[in-house]
Order: sequence, then C-alpha cells, then structure tokens
Amino acid sequence: MVFILFISFVVLLRIGELLLSKSNEKWLLRNGAVEYGQKHYPFIVALHVLFIISVIFEYSRQPNPTYSLFLIISYFVLLSLKAWVILSLGKFWNTRIYRIPDIPLINKGPFRYFKHPNYLIVIAEIAVIPLIFDLYYTAITFSMLNVIMLFTRVKNENKALQI
Repeated sequence: MVFILFISFVVLLRIGELLLSKSNEKWLLRNGAVEYGQKHYPFIVALHVLFIISVIFEYSRQPNPTYSLFLIISYFVLLSLKAWVILSLGKFWNTRIYRIPDIPLINKGPFRYFKHPNYLIVIAEIAVIPLIFDLYYTAITFSMLNVIMLFTRVKNENKALQI
C-alpha cells in the first residue's frame, strides 16, 4: 500500500511539473524565448518514463518488499528543495531549456550557491526514489544513465546561459 501511494504521488507530481512547464513555456515563447537542446529533450523524457516503469517493475519482482521511512522523509526534503528552485525561477522554470535574450540570469534562492541546483536534486531523486524500496538495479542503472544525459543537458544549458 505504501508503494502504491508513493509511486502514485511521484507520477502525479511529475504530471504537475509537466503542466507547469507547459504553462511557463507559453509565457516564455510569448516573451521572445529561444529554445536550446531540443534534440536531447525526447531522450530525457524517455529516461524519466522508463525510470518510473523500472521502479514499478523491479518492485513487483521483490519477494518481500520493504521501505525506508528515513528515505521517504529524505525524498520530501528533496521536494522542498525542488520547490525552492521552481519558486526562485518563477515563470523561467521549465523542463526544457529556454532563454529570453538580454534578460539577466536569476541569482536568488539556490542559484546564489549553485549554477544548476535542479540537476543536483534530480540526481538525488533518481537515486532515492528506488532506494526507498531497496530497488538497487533501478537506482544504479538510472543514476548512471541520468549522469550521462546530464553531461549533454548541462552543456546545452551553459550554452544557452552563456556561462
């Protein structure tokens, strides 16, 4: 029951993030934003969809499923950090890479301390979500795939932000 509630929450949250991203995308485009890194975006979407499928599949193969309350709490701490990122970026937050020319970069919230705080959070989420339920194959496999994807992603974002 804990798994069903948790994975349903994660999926609904991801859908909510995509809806917010789409709304922000409309605003960004109306305000002259340019998109970067379009070619790799479908691979990011596929990675995240396959990640959820892998979590469900590996969990269904567990003979004696368990969960870690400590890691569930850790996940909610990560969500609060992600909310801080999203609130700090406001209408500029997106799952795609957009930049409005001549608009200064956001330098508040976690962006005062890190160039790409959202990616640090996503790296942790992709490890923590499966580890809550002892899903080591998913945690290791998708953590490695995500790091590979982030090399391309950060390169494109740095180009967009001219860092």
